[in-house]
Amino acid sequence: MMNHLLSLLQRYAFLLFLGLLPAAQAMAQATVRTDYALAPGDTIRIQVYQNPDLTLETRISDSGNISYPLIGTIELGRLSPVAAERRIADALQNGGFLQKPQVTVTLLQLRGHQVSVLGQVVRPGRYPLEATNTRLSDMLATAGGALPGGDDVAIVSGLRDGQPFLRRIDFPAIYLSGQGRDDMTLQGGDVIYVHRAPVFYIYGEAQRPGAHRVERGMTVMQALAQGGGPTVRGSQYRLRLHRRDAAGALVETSPELTQPVQADDVIFVKESIF
Repeated sequence: MMNHLLSLLQRYAFLLFLGLLPAAQAMAQATVRTDYALAPGDTIRIQVYQNPDLTLETRISDSGNISYPLIGTIELGRLSPVAAERRIADALQNGGFLQKPQVTVTLLQLRGHQVSVLGQVVRPGRYPLEATNTRLSDMLATAGGALPGGDDVAIVSGLRDGQPFLRRIDFPAIYLSGQGRDDMTLQGGDVIYVHRAPVFYIYGEAQRPGAHRVERGMTVMQALAQGGGPTVRGSQYRLRLHRRDAAGALVETSPELTQPVQADDVIFVKESIF
């Protein structure tokens, strides 16, 4: 009998735990977002203790304002949920509507603080900034990282202090060269674009003619190896390089094997003279 009672108590405790789990998860999510700043497009719920008629679900307007019963238009943009609670409570109290109101602001939907990730990434799309210290590496990881055909450079554009800005960030250099300062902090409205990787072209007496990715620090010899090397009829010493100059004119040269390869270079492997 005692064992049966103990078993029932254990099952009751387990069910109670399951019942409290969603609330615990919600509390954890709320804790994570304490530093979040409300932005235009966000949807919030406002509740006032013992005043159900003042419960409101609303969207923050493009100007950062909402319209709330009794107090009218009030600006909540760029405030944390806790600061928004204080502002609404002060307005209700200073207007003589309530004495020491207890206001709760719950963030229902993140729309204002979003970053767009475009181009050669696994999952392009719009992603919310759930913290104020989200970095470029965090958002690229959220989007699944760059595709094999994606460039090493991430282009970040947006607004800073009301002015347009654009930065080209050599992402691998953040880790290869210790340039951690380039792992910039993102803001709502930023756009991350990953272009296709630069390519060179090889044709003629090459084993694998066609377009190939320009690797970091690649030389003509490495590019020839990427193309499978010369065929039995070709020669690595009879190469022609076609490259556009600063004016856009096509220039043909006989390259050295140690010469760096640039994007859109065209290498022609000629036949051996023997």
